[in-house]
Amino acid sequence: MFAGIDEVDWASMEHAYGPADDVPGLLQGLASADPAEREGALDGMYGAVHHQGDVYACTLACIPFLFELVVDPAVPDRGGIVELLTSIGGIDLDEDDEDEIDEDEIEGAANYAMAAAAVTAGAGVFFALMADDDPGVRVSAPLALATLHGHPARVLTLLRDRLAVEPDEEVRLALVEAAGRVALRHRPLTDQIADWLSRLAAEAYPPGLRLAALAQLARCAPQALPGDVVRVVAGLLRQLRSSPVAAAAEPGARRGGGARAPRPGAGPPPPRPRGGRGGGAAPAAPGPPRAAEAHSEPEPAGVEERAAPATLVGQLRALSAEESAGRAAPWTADLLRTLHVGLDDRVAERTALLTDQLCSPDRWQRIDAVRMSSGLIRAWRGSYGELVRLVGEQLGAAEPRLAEAASHVLEELFGLAAPAADALAARVAAEPGAWVKEWASGPPGLGSAVKALSRLGDARAVPALAAALERPEVPHDVGFAIGYLGSAARPLAGALRRRLGEVGLDEGAYDRASPLLTGLTALRAGEAAPEVLRVLRGAPEYRGEWLRTAALRALGSFGPAAHCAVPELRALIRRPGTAAATEAAEALWAVDGDADAVLPVLIEGLQAEHAHERRSAASALGRLGARAEVTAPRLRALLGHEELWLRVDAAIALWEVSGRARESVPVLLAAWEQNRHVRVRVAGCLARMGAAGAGSDAVHVLRAELASVRRHNAMDGGYGSHDTYEDEKLLALCRRALMGNSGKGPTT
Repeated sequence: MFAGIDEVDWASMEHAYGPADDVPGLLQGLASADPAEREGALDGMYGAVHHQGDVYACTLACIPFLFELVVDPAVPDRGGIVELLTSIGGIDLDEDDEDEIDEDEIEGAANYAMAAAAVTAGAGVFFALMADDDPGVRVSAPLALATLHGHPARVLTLLRDRLAVEPDEEVRLALVEAAGRVALRHRPLTDQIADWLSRLAAEAYPPGLRLAALAQLARCAPQALPGDVVRVVAGLLRQLRSSPVAAAAEPGARRGGGARAPRPGAGPPPPRPRGGRGGGAAPAAPGPPRAAEAHSEPEPAGVEERAAPATLVGQLRALSAEESAGRAAPWTADLLRTLHVGLDDRVAERTALLTDQLCSPDRWQRIDAVRMSSGLIRAWRGSYGELVRLVGEQLGAAEPRLAEAASHVLEELFGLAAPAADALAARVAAEPGAWVKEWASGPPGLGSAVKALSRLGDARAVPALAAALERPEVPHDVGFAIGYLGSAARPLAGALRRRLGEVGLDEGAYDRASPLLTGLTALRAGEAAPEVLRVLRGAPEYRGEWLRTAALRALGSFGPAAHCAVPELRALIRRPGTAAATEAAEALWAVDGDADAVLPVLIEGLQAEHAHERRSAASALGRLGARAEVTAPRLRALLGHEELWLRVDAAIALWEVSGRARESVPVLLAAWEQNRHVRVRVAGCLARMGAAGAGSDAVHVLRAELASVRRHNAMDGGYGSHDTYEDEKLLALCRRALMGNSGKGPTT
C-alpha cells in the first residue's frame, strides 16, 4: 500500500494551513490500527486537505491513495474514507456557477473538475463495496455510486437488487437515499425511481423503509406523494413508536463501538445561524455594535461526564452519539427533515405533520418536531397559532432538552409566540435561576424564556428584568428586552438610571453602559439626562466613539426633557463632517428644534467620506421634514450613488423633505428588487406615503410580496435570529401601505 507516495513532491503543494508535507502522514494514519490516530487523520483530511470542501493540488494527489485504502478490507473504518472520496469528487459546477467564476477562482474550479473526473474514473470500485462485510462501508457506498458513477441506470439496478438482500436497516435506508440522489441528478430516470419509491412506501415494508421512501419521493418527485401523506406519515411514526426497529435499538453498536458522525453530504444540513445580516443585508448602522446573542442546550440528565474529543470528527461523533442515545430509531429525525425539505412550500401539510409530532408520547419525536417547527416558521409564512401553542406546551416537559429547545424556538418568533405566552410566563415564574445565563467567556445574557416573553411585550417579564438589573454584571441584552416591552417596562427606568450613574468611565465603560443606555433610549426616560450627559462627557478613548453615539441617541430619544444637554450638543456640532457631529445634530434637533443650527452640519454630513455617515445625515435630514427642503437637490444627487443603502436613505429623505414621491418611488422599487434585505425600510416609507402617494407600481410590488408564501429573507443553509420578526414587520407594513396613508406623512 502507498506505493509511490514518497515520489510525490508534497512539500511543493499547499493545503488550507500551509505546506502539504504532512499529508503522507495523514494518509498513513487513515490505515492505523489505533482508532484515535485514524480519527485524527480523518479530521486532518477534512480540516486541511479538503478544508470546507476545497480541492487543492494535494487533494488531487491523495485520490489514488484513498482508493487504495477503501478497497483494502484490512483497513478499519473505510466507510469514512468512502465519504471523503464522495465529498472530494462530488462537487458539481453547473453553467451558472461557471459564469460567476472570476480569475482568482479559475484554479479552484479546475481542481474541482479534475477531482470529479479522477474520482468518477475510479467509482467502479464502489460496486464491490455494496456487499462489503463492514456495515459502515455498505452505508457509504450507495451514495458514492449515486453521486459519482457515470452509468446511473446500472447504479439504480444494483440499488434495487441490493435492497432485496440487505439485512442492515441503516444500510437499507442508505440505498433508498441513494436512489433519490440518482433521481435528482439524472432526471430521465425520475419517473422510474418515483414508481419504485411509491411501491416501497405503499407495500408491506417496515415503517422505517416506507418513511425513507416517502422522504425521497418528496425530494425528487413530490407530485407522486400520496394525497394523504400526513396521515400516512403519522401512522408510520406510531408504528415506529410501538415497534422499534431492532437493528437501530443499539445506536453506536457498530464501527468500533462509536456512533457514526454525520456523513458529509448526507441530506440537507440544518441551517446555521448567521452572526450578521449577510448575503446583501444592510451594512451596520453607524454607532455601537450589538452583542451577538448566543445560547446552548444543557447537558441532558444522566449523561456521564467525559473528556471532550480532541478532533472535529470526534466531536461530531460524540454529538451524534449523545443525540442518538435512548432513541429506538435515531434516523427518524433525518428522514423527517428530508421529508420536510421535499414538501417545501406545502406549508399546511407540513404544519399538520408537525402538529401530530408534537402530540406524540415519544419525547424524541417532540424534540424533533420543535426543532423542525423552527425551520418551517423561519422560512415560510403561514397560520401557526396551534403549532406555536403546542411548542409552548413543551416548556413544561421533564426532558430538559425538549423544554430548552422550545424556549429557543419561541425566542425567535417574537409576536408569533403569542399563543404560548401563558406557558412562557409560567416557565419564567417557575425558574428564577434561568432568568440569566452565565457564559465561560463573554458577558451574561438573558435566558431564552425571558427574552421570548419580553419580545411579546408581556409585562410578566418585568420581574426577571428587574432582577437582572440588580446583578453585579448586567446582561448584555437587557436593553433590547426593555425595548420590546415598551411602556410596560417603565418601572425599570429608575434602576437603569441608577446603574448608569454607577458605571466607571474606564476601558470597560461601553460594555457596562451600553445595555443601560439602550433601555433608557427605549423608555425615553428623560429624567436620566444628567447620567447620560456624564457618560457623554467622560467617554474613555477605548470604544469612546461607540459610547458617545449610544449616549447621543439616548439624549435624542428624550426630546426636550434633555434640555440640560443643549450646550454639550452645540459644542459637538462645531466639528461638522464627523460622525459625532451628525449624531449630535440629530439629537439637538430632537431636544431643541433648532433647524438653523443643525442644517449646516447635516449638509456637511452628506459629503462625508464614508457611506454610512452619509446615510446618517440623510436620515436625520428626513426627520427635519419640510424644514430641510433646501437640501432636496443634494439628496437628489445621491439617488444615483453606487451604494444601494445610501440611495434608499436619500430617496426616503427626499420624499420626507419635499413631500413629492415621483422621484423617490422608482429608486425605492429598484432597490426592493435588487436586495431583499432593504424591503422593510422601503415598505416603511411606502406605508407612510400610502397607496395613493406611492403609485400603482408600488401597489403591484406590495401585493406581490403579500402573495408570496416564502419569507423574503429566508436563505438556505443559514438564518438570523431576527429573520421572522423582520419578515412579519414587512408584511404588516405592506398591509398598512395598501390600506392607505395610516402612518406618519412628511414632517411639516
